[in-house]
Amino acid sequence: MSTEDLDSLLPTRGFSRRHFVSTALGSGFAAAVMPVTAQTLMTDSAGLTAGEVSIAVGSFKMPAYRAQPAGKSKLPVVLVISEIFGVHEHIADVARRFAKLGYLAIAPELFVRQGDAKAYTEIAKLQAEIIAKVPDSQVMQDLDATVAWAKAQGGDTDRLGITGFCWGGRITWLYAAHGPVKAGVAWYGRLVGTASENTPRHPLDLAGQLKAPVLGLYGGQDAGIALDTVDKMKAALAAGGPAAKQSEFVVYPDAPHAFHADYRPSYRKEAAEDGWKRCLDWFRKHGVA
Repeated sequence: MSTEDLDSLLPTRGFSRRHFVSTALGSGFAAAVMPVTAQTLMTDSAGLTAGEVSIAVGSFKMPAYRAQPAGKSKLPVVLVISEIFGVHEHIADVARRFAKLGYLAIAPELFVRQGDAKAYTEIAKLQAEIIAKVPDSQVMQDLDATVAWAKAQGGDTDRLGITGFCWGGRITWLYAAHGPVKAGVAWYGRLVGTASENTPRHPLDLAGQLKAPVLGLYGGQDAGIALDTVDKMKAALAAGGPAAKQSEFVVYPDAPHAFHADYRPSYRKEAAEDGWKRCLDWFRKHGVA
């Protein structure tokens, strides 16, 4: 894995009209986040094999966006887990950023059985009609199938990492307690919540059961994630097993929720770039890269 300077890896800026309206997985932005901002980063696919693939989960065919260096195998694998908006242009771009660094990056469309998250214009309606209906057990099964697909495609799943944003940050913690990952990086994922049929346990409940260390990247001005829940999670990790004890948090005092989302007004360049460096370092440190 190359350790090139971050500046040489930063995506180019600018996007065309085609990025706004598209039904293809990984192209176009979710309707709920329109309009996207002028600072939006775009990573090209030169030198990559990138685009939609189909992953078998039993008899169901789950779409996913895959990006990897063209013509190469035995690559480290990273699962890229979306926010509530599904696998739109930003998530595909993050996958391409990893691919440029030598990873096989896969972003599965984990809401597809419940509906099209990209099509919703109202976040509250999206939450109620799709996100709330997605069982954690289904997500874990889908991620297991994604890992199996990556292995069948020549990915080195002995070097497996997971990273996710917001909704995907919570899933990152859950999968680190469930699956065969070496390390996880959770960007502002919710840590606590009310138990329900679809979400019976939350990261705080599973902290002591982590099988892989997780780096949590959080914003000090996140209106949806109280800092006292981060403190509770830290205490639970300190009382857990080896992977839990290796887990860490970085809180950016002035950053809001979704500070990595360069297509949204919440983007904070300094925190996002520092978090990205820490993410890459975390994967190298724990045997993913």
